Amino acid sequence: MAPPAGQIRPVRYLGVFALIVVVLYALVFFTGNGQPTPKLGIDLQGGTRVTLTAISPDGKPPAQDSLNLAKQILSDRVNGNGVTGAEIVQDGNNLVITAPGNDGDQLKALGKAAVLRFRPVLSDPSSGQAFQIPVQQPSTSGAPSSSSAKPSGSTTPSSSAPATSTSPKPQGAPVPLKQAAAQTSTTNPPASSSAATSTSSPPASVSGVADPNQAKAIQAAKALRQNPAVATDPAAQQAAVASLDCNKPDPLAGYDDADKPLVTCDVNKQYMYILGPSFMDGRQISSATSGFDQQGGSGWIVQLTFNPDGAKTWADFTGKNVGQQAAFTLDGQVQSAPKINQQIIGNTEISGSFTQASAKALANVLSYGSLPLSFTMSENQTVSATLGLSSMQAGLLAGGLGLLLVIVYCLFYYRALGVLTLLSLVCSGLTVYAVLVLFGRWINYSLDLPGIAGFIIAIGITADSFVVFFERMKDEVREGRSFRSAVPRGWVRARRTILSADAVSFLAAAVLYILAVGDVRGFAFTTGMSTLIDLLVVFLVTHPLVALASRSKLLSKPSFSGLGAVQQAGVELRAAERAANPAVKEA
Repeated sequence: MAPPAGQIRPVRYLGVFALIVVVLYALVFFTGNGQPTPKLGIDLQGGTRVTLTAISPDGKPPAQDSLNLAKQILSDRVNGNGVTGAEIVQDGNNLVITAPGNDGDQLKALGKAAVLRFRPVLSDPSSGQAFQIPVQQPSTSGAPSSSSAKPSGSTTPSSSAPATSTSPKPQGAPVPLKQAAAQTSTTNPPASSSAATSTSSPPASVSGVADPNQAKAIQAAKALRQNPAVATDPAAQQAAVASLDCNKPDPLAGYDDADKPLVTCDVNKQYMYILGPSFMDGRQISSATSGFDQQGGSGWIVQLTFNPDGAKTWADFTGKNVGQQAAFTLDGQVQSAPKINQQIIGNTEISGSFTQASAKALANVLSYGSLPLSFTMSENQTVSATLGLSSMQAGLLAGGLGLLLVIVYCLFYYRALGVLTLLSLVCSGLTVYAVLVLFGRWINYSLDLPGIAGFIIAIGITADSFVVFFERMKDEVREGRSFRSAVPRGWVRARRTILSADAVSFLAAAVLYILAVGDVRGFAFTTGMSTLIDLLVVFLVTHPLVALASRSKLLSKPSFSGLGAVQQAGVELRAAERAANPAVKEA
């Protein structure tokens, strides 16, 4: 039988909260490789700063709209998984990215997020096999790791069961790159190939490139590796392969022409591909997500959603190229080259030898890889903490003083109820700390000084919920009810007020989070998170503790509970009303 309105089973509610805390701290101590401490922001621990210089295709200063769009895409990529505390500032033609921590690998990778294209993997006319030459012998022992797996797999409609991933056979026997180059130099001299003859006098400049030597290298690479003859002429193909060294920086990175074929390497520097002209770019992708295939058993997969134009182009291409491969290239480097099992209309599923990390990385590339500009990294440096440990200690001291004042006020004004307030605040603090640690691992949340300020404000929000509940309960006692009967009635009246007040606070934090950037966003995030935790604590801790106290003979005594003065004031008020109105007394 359910209890009357406002009455609950306190032990059950407290048990639920205890279970939540146990689960949170089990995740804190038994998952992840990091320390059980929150991640700190740039202002408290320092970070890494990377400066990306924009390069327009025509060599002219980049348009402001292109820079704004590039900044937005990079911001989505940096903060795509949550609140990292990263900042992106536009400085002329540069985008300066600063993020917490000393690991700048993720920021360095942002400079590669320039041009995402879809290209067909061409076939060798003499053999009819996909032209995919191994740079070195692939390992045959064990499953491939994320760093050594071929960027190939299979594509299927996401609504159907994925087909078994099959890797295309390399042309002929797998040979190391040096051996392939030696064979090319003896069987196909560069002087006899159409690609080689076109490199006799490369232009002195390339659009967007100021260094003459770099311009010559780009033009020479284009003449060999983007020669139109590469699509059909085996001699041109071999000459292009001989000129490519996957272990060296690619001069064509970010400068390949979309309307020409391309000879390039995969992202793991294991295979070389001969690709046709681009038939679609990354702007046609609406979203890309990674996940584990629960039904088809294909392991980790990547799911793509195209916009209407992209979906039509992709459906036409896959319908005409069943059994072939389509390569996704980022700055001219093959990120993945899945095999097309059937015509795909609608959402697309990419399966293969993915790990969780590699699937997530490919999804990020496909989601945010297409930028309107190419970028080069002009600066990479470590940034010291702008505020440091003393500022964090000052913020924590301010929060501690505020908390102490709230506790002293509650103990002085509410007595035993103030002790329950203290217990509720301790439970709230335990929950907040665990959530901070887990968010730092899961969504890269970094606690900075504005975030600490948000938690200090949250103390007031939590205390306000206690005050509303206690004052409603005192109103019931003033009307002549006992402590025990006042608790459920006061809770029913206070609950709606608490929900309304917290809803307003949460909506304000959500709007600020959506509209703001940088540190202000972190402040809004912590304020909203604290508001939700406040609701959890008030419903699962404060109300049950007060209900338990009202059933205790000791704690429910007026002199101990702090309600004696209210009861006396109620008695005097009713006596005055009866004296002023005899009819009420006779009734």
